[in-house]
Amino acid sequence: MNRRIFNDAAGLGRAAAELTRDACAEAIAERGAFHLVLAGGNTPRYCYEILRTMPLDWSRVHIWFGDERCLPVGDKDRNDRMADEALLSHVPIPEHQIHRMAAELGPEEGARLYAQELFDAPATGMLRFDMVHLGMGEDGHTASLFPGHDTLSDARLALPVFDSPKPPPERVSMGLSVLNAARRKLILAAGAGKRDPLARIAGGERLPVAMIEDALWLLDEDAAQ
Repeated sequence: MNRRIFNDAAGLGRAAAELTRDACAEAIAERGAFHLVLAGGNTPRYCYEILRTMPLDWSRVHIWFGDERCLPVGDKDRNDRMADEALLSHVPIPEHQIHRMAAELGPEEGARLYAQELFDAPATGMLRFDMVHLGMGEDGHTASLFPGHDTLSDARLALPVFDSPKPPPERVSMGLSVLNAARRKLILAAGAGKRDPLARIAGGERLPVAMIEDALWLLDEDAAQ
């Protein structure tokens, strides 16, 4: 595991923002645009609140989402609502460059539409995103890929998720192959609740988050213990 440990979640978030800023500058210089996949949850929020203060060329940034909950547009528990509050409403990204999941239409239709959008997006470089942000649940899930679910072996670009062990039960998630194809992958994990899945991964258990290849893990001291 390639990992860095920080005193707290705020320090972790700042490091993630700095790595994202640097990856953005590199991608724009080399390919003319930066395609970033956002994560949900509390730990990434620190990153996004810092990232919005940084001098990125937002006109060339495309935002994607690793997963979304099947809730009405604007619901307080949607990942894109958090992203709006922490980052997107504060920076001049053209709206058509924010690629939201239509999870409010249900898991099957939301996944179908997002898979089509991914397929039709040559700017991502054959579905190689420049950077993916991911979190880790206390059960070792990432995005909405949960232990023991068929989604882990599903080759589709975007997947419908049913019977999630944490609410809401229905979601849409990017597929594992799309996440693994990204040029850079950051896994952000903070808090004592993350110790157990980290210990299980260290013991060789193939939890979903451990199936993300060549990722850089950013941990706070509470998680790393």
